[in-house]
Amino acid sequence: MVQRPGIFPTFFLSGFECSNFLWKDGVRRNLVAETGHDRHVAEDYQILNRLGIAVAREGIPWPLVDRGGNYDFSLLDPYIAAMNAAKIMPIWDLCHYGYPDDLDPFSDSFVARFANYCRAAAEYVLPKVPHSPGFFTPINEITFFSYCAGEWGWAAPYRCTREDRLRLRVALSRAAIAGVKAIREVDSSARMVHIDPLVRVVAPRDRPDQIEAARHETESDTFLAWDIICGRQHPEFGGSPEILDIVGANNYSFGQMEYRESGPHAALPPGDDRIAPLCDMLDTVWQRYRRPMIIGETSGLGHGRPDWLRDVMGESLAAVQRGMDLQGVCLFPAVDMPDWHTGEWVGNGICDLVKENGVLRRVPHQPYVDELRRWQKELNRVTALDEDPYSDPVELQDVVDAAHRLNMRPDKDWH
Repeated sequence: MVQRPGIFPTFFLSGFECSNFLWKDGVRRNLVAETGHDRHVAEDYQILNRLGIAVAREGIPWPLVDRGGNYDFSLLDPYIAAMNAAKIMPIWDLCHYGYPDDLDPFSDSFVARFANYCRAAAEYVLPKVPHSPGFFTPINEITFFSYCAGEWGWAAPYRCTREDRLRLRVALSRAAIAGVKAIREVDSSARMVHIDPLVRVVAPRDRPDQIEAARHETESDTFLAWDIICGRQHPEFGGSPEILDIVGANNYSFGQMEYRESGPHAALPPGDDRIAPLCDMLDTVWQRYRRPMIIGETSGLGHGRPDWLRDVMGESLAAVQRGMDLQGVCLFPAVDMPDWHTGEWVGNGICDLVKENGVLRRVPHQPYVDELRRWQKELNRVTALDEDPYSDPVELQDVVDAAHRLNMRPDKDWH
């Protein structure tokens, strides 16, 4: 792993929950505000700096910056200032479940408007983050978005059929391709990270008649969006391997499920012998696309976070040893997030959030931090940070210089 030149300056990435969907009650949610990231952005980025994490997923809220095709990106300025001060390289999420109120995602105008927005966003952010070569996620989790908003009716456009789920997935994939092409009109070297969950569905033990249905769900849910973006399906949309670029495969415990004929499938319980190793699931993606990969999001819950990271890293090393081009692991989110339905804190961040005097204080979950530090030492990814994860901030260039000394991930390969 450490001998292979890489795309990112550090193997560990992180990010911030930035959903801005119209929720099922008709009210637009803003998870950046709900987690206090908008008010603590400078602190949040310094936390990542001190942890030796030099890459973060950050959202551009399309519904808030686009008013009928007129753009105001000035609300991004505090985030850009914070990431520049902390020397953090952003991966910009351009559509994180939310789109402007006046758009229909099934329409041709959605595709055109999204492409124009992506072009304008790239023109705004790329000159302002000089240490970053430019990374974008056009539409986050197309697969989950199509379930959430196309079949379950949780978010706009509030559709509730499997047919609409498929239609939405195809429509969003088409828009993502148009967005990539628009961004590369601004910078032909810009890189794309297409994020979607790793999914595996199995039949109930007593329902062998559902084996084929479960297999179909796995195939369609894991691959359809990536297949369209890379041009394997619906080639008329203009997809290609270069547009797919980097595959971001999210890994959560609820990604392996037991088939249900209606409603969400049921997550397999811990210890279920039908759970497949993460390495095998990554290999299925690798064999299909042969594109660079990251684990786009992963986290355990509560006290299980260190054990989860240990397991993910063991599987990641196995993947690299099997020849997969795994470029990083994104510990997501950096700070905790609320459950969308209940509002309770999930307990999956590097930092927990504790409300004190109306302020959401960032409290590092120390066992999780300790496990991260152990793996950073194991991978020789950092030097000065090894003694104390909350010592003085380290400049990104220090990390890059260490990489040069160790023949790791030189900056000439970031592009």
